[in-house]
Order: sequence, then structure tokens, then C-alpha cells
Amino acid sequence: MGWVQSLNPHPDIDIFHLNIKCYNQFLDLGNNDMFSIGIKSICINFILLSFLFGCASTSHYKLTTEWIGFQETGTASYYGNRYHFRKTASGERFNQYALTAAHKRLPFGSKVRVTNLSNGKSIVVVINDRGPFIRGRIIDLSKTAFNRIGDLKSGLITVKIKVIK
Repeated sequence: MGWVQSLNPHPDIDIFHLNIKCYNQFLDLGNNDMFSIGIKSICINFILLSFLFGCASTSHYKLTTEWIGFQETGTASYYGNRYHFRKTASGERFNQYALTAAHKRLPFGSKVRVTNLSNGKSIVVVINDRGPFIRGRIIDLSKTAFNRIGDLKSGLITVKIKVIK
């Protein structure tokens, strides 16, 4: 016990036995006050930290860089009016006036340049839904996005898509 007392700056207080006594009181399940307060404070801190870190994200999309540069050529169509304000696969509400699109595999939040191969016009859209589910089509554009690069009357256009972000 000599080495413990040599570390003690106050030789009149027995730190070794004082620490053991406090530790035993904390662990004593019969002492509900000390034990309950400790557990409650740990739980509250855990919940608060979980909430804070859970809300810290700036975007609810998780993008990976492996898709950047991905290209595909095929047919594009557009969503009809009946889908306006319905929930998309990402959980967002579909807005036919926004520059969004649906793709079968690209991660939600991907920014894709869509180029109409017949007139060279292009637009950047954000993927927020899954589809199209008709053979031969590679992307479904919002009505506004489709109208900026093609004619709504045609309904279908041949496009090249490229993931840019």
C-alpha cells in the first residue's frame, strides 16, 4: 500500500479505499438511486446523440462515385399527368414541373445529363424514382424535362444519358 500512498497528494485521505467504496456503491444494485440515475443519464445521452447525428446529414441520398461517367443509349419517355404529386420510389412526391427522372438502377440523387440524339439538346435531371418498366426504355423524364429536349406529341425520343454527379 506504500506505492499508492506515495501517489496520493493528500496523505491524510486514503484515496485507494475511498475509490473502492464509491465504485461499490455505484455497482450495488440495492442502491437504486445511484444506479438509476447513472443508467438514465447514459440512455438520455445516447438518445440525444443518436438524434443529433441522425439529423446531421445534408442529403438523404447516398451516392457513390462508381456511377460517375456511366453512359447508356436508348429510348426515353415521360411521366403522364396522372402521376403528378404521387410518391416516388425515393419517397419524394413526383412533380411534373421539376427536372427529375426515373431509372432502373442509378442511385437516387444521381445527376444525369440526358441528350436528345436527333436534335442535340440536353438537360440535367435528378434521379428520384425507379422505372421505366416498359421494354426498350431506359429513362422516364418528368414532363418539363422531356419538353425541354423533345416534343411532347412524339412521346418517345432516342437519348444518350451520362451520370455527371
